[in-house]
Amino acid sequence: MNESWRLSNRGCEGWATFSLLVAGVGSGEIVLHFLKNLGRKRDEPQSFAFSRPLVALHSDDWGRVGVRDREGFELLRSRGLRLGERPYDLYTLETAEDVSALTELLLRHRDVAGRSPCLVMNVCTANLDFSKMRADGFRRTMLLPLSAGLPGSWSRPGLFDAYRAGIDKGVFQPALHGTTHFSDAAAVRALAKNGERAQLLQTFWTAETPYIFWRMPWIGYEYWSPEAAKGGFLSAERQNELVIQSCKAFSQCFGTQPLSACAPGYRANTNTDRAWAAAGIHVAVSGTGDGLRAPFIDEYGILHVYRNVDFEPCEHEPDIEKYLELAALCFARGLPLVISIHSINFHSTLKDFRGPSIATLDRLLSALESKYSELLYVNDEDLYRMVTAGVFADGSAKVRVKVSVNQHAWSQGIAQRGSA
Repeated sequence: MNESWRLSNRGCEGWATFSLLVAGVGSGEIVLHFLKNLGRKRDEPQSFAFSRPLVALHSDDWGRVGVRDREGFELLRSRGLRLGERPYDLYTLETAEDVSALTELLLRHRDVAGRSPCLVMNVCTANLDFSKMRADGFRRTMLLPLSAGLPGSWSRPGLFDAYRAGIDKGVFQPALHGTTHFSDAAAVRALAKNGERAQLLQTFWTAETPYIFWRMPWIGYEYWSPEAAKGGFLSAERQNELVIQSCKAFSQCFGTQPLSACAPGYRANTNTDRAWAAAGIHVAVSGTGDGLRAPFIDEYGILHVYRNVDFEPCEHEPDIEKYLELAALCFARGLPLVISIHSINFHSTLKDFRGPSIATLDRLLSALESKYSELLYVNDEDLYRMVTAGVFADGSAKVRVKVSVNQHAWSQGIAQRGSA
């Protein structure tokens, strides 16, 4: 690999820049040693900028069941819920056809290296086991790992085969979202009080629907709930237990450990990072609420990646020109364009979100490819390998990416990462 090393001090700003050219195969050990020790005495994280336009696709909530199609929808309406007021009233679960349609779209697109976009699909590794919970009178939560199938009367023929087909074709990279998405502690508190909240939960569970967040925000997120003590986060010990549990379920489902993770609701703190690092996770993803932020490596060796585009056709009409302007701003700063598009946008059973979303995403990708001839599609693993090992893709792509490493002061009191 051709490498250019440049180390310069910027006076009282106290930061340095290191540049390397990533060209297929690199001196990984040298680069990794340098990055690990750069500025370590001051315990300052290293942020990164890239010389080429990089585009990543991120998507959350895969494998997480919602309203159980038309039957569940009608049952909830019969219980007095006025469903249809917001898109997430129509959140169900992707079908094999939904996944296959997305696979076909991604395979139609190519970057300068001939690679298709690879969607990082953040997966919930378990659902509520409605059959067991019904037999127990819905007095507590019980889980069914995704690897064991779908709960109760839920049916999605061919769904897991469609996941695997997309993974094998290189257009999906499974990543960790969590176990259940919602706060189990919040549900336990509601059940213990046996009031209106408990009745609402039991109404949903009778219809084999776990919850609808906007109707009950008190349900919180896996590592955080709004009514809990100490800032809402679970203890370090409990978070560690949940991460171990979800990583084990992830491995059972996909045959490998997760490399990256995105906390449900983007609610994570340093205890989450510590648990992820201990579990072998190398990339932590945050939402768009933090603005345009450069990727950086924290004290645990985790690469933090920030999304900068919310692309949600199910909620609003996308403005392609606006996204192109954001892309230009990101690339001018050396930031990857990280597009967030939740799984609901590809659902089709209660409402056809899939058709318009795929058409609009097709337009956006085509516009980016047309405007940026040097564009590269990357996933979380690509980014991690570029900044730690000096390697892009599998080493065969004849492309060069210069990575600049900036050393500067940083305050890491993260309580909430981006918007929910």
